[in-house]
Amino acid sequence: MTHTPLRTEPGLRRLSDDQREDPLFIQSIDRALQVLSAFHGTDRALTLSEIARRANIDRSAAQRVVHTLRTLGYMRRDAADRGFLPGVRLLDHALDFLRLDPLVQQATPVLLELRRNAQERVDLSLFDGQRVVYAARMQSKRETFYATLVGHSVPTYCSSGGWAILAALPEAEARALVEASDRRSFTAHTLTATDTIMERVAETRQQGFSCAQEQILVGEIAIGAAVMGADGRPVGAVHLAGSLGEWEAEAFTRRFAPLVVEAARAISRY
Repeated sequence: MTHTPLRTEPGLRRLSDDQREDPLFIQSIDRALQVLSAFHGTDRALTLSEIARRANIDRSAAQRVVHTLRTLGYMRRDAADRGFLPGVRLLDHALDFLRLDPLVQQATPVLLELRRNAQERVDLSLFDGQRVVYAARMQSKRETFYATLVGHSVPTYCSSGGWAILAALPEAEARALVEASDRRSFTAHTLTATDTIMERVAETRQQGFSCAQEQILVGEIAIGAAVMGADGRPVGAVHLAGSLGEWEAEAFTRRFAPLVVEAARAISRY
């Protein structure tokens, strides 16, 4: 399987004018987070000018924000002094999220058992609109460094977990989400037409799980099942992925789909 090192769906939020003009909204915090978000999708250190451009702020404002974040330990110079990188203190916040999130806490023992039984890669993703974000990753023997990283995200419209989540949404809402996505191709097999994607979503809804082949990675097959919240809406998904070089699609689905569905149900809060 071929892996990409870049996050596929940056976690950027587009705010309305009303949201930005809210008297409780703090513009300086917004700018600081825009600066940190400048690193989404890059694979190297960024210069001050690049940070300013990516954060959509002027260079003077970027300089002040970067200086403040460096002082606080949230940014650093790279070893060759060619630019800036995120700082180690950001990991404190990632840890806080993972250890305090009830869903991750409840899912971890279930995922460990699934990984032990399947001996294939197991992931928990969280639903975030047009993307799903990996909050737990339990690897197989084949995985590369980038495939082990929590926080990596993939599009909802073309991932096994994404299809499972879409299948758990009302039809109109799911279609609107797909139509709002950019629907670019990652492989020659990525589904990009809305109607074709919705056919897969309908199939997923009928059988209770999704099966995606080579949608994001060449040679990968993945099964997904939605994790439901107490309000009856999907909050994430369990994924189990293998290699088409080792498995026929039918055999993979027959062997692992029941396990994935059982794990997702065990984590869900009906």
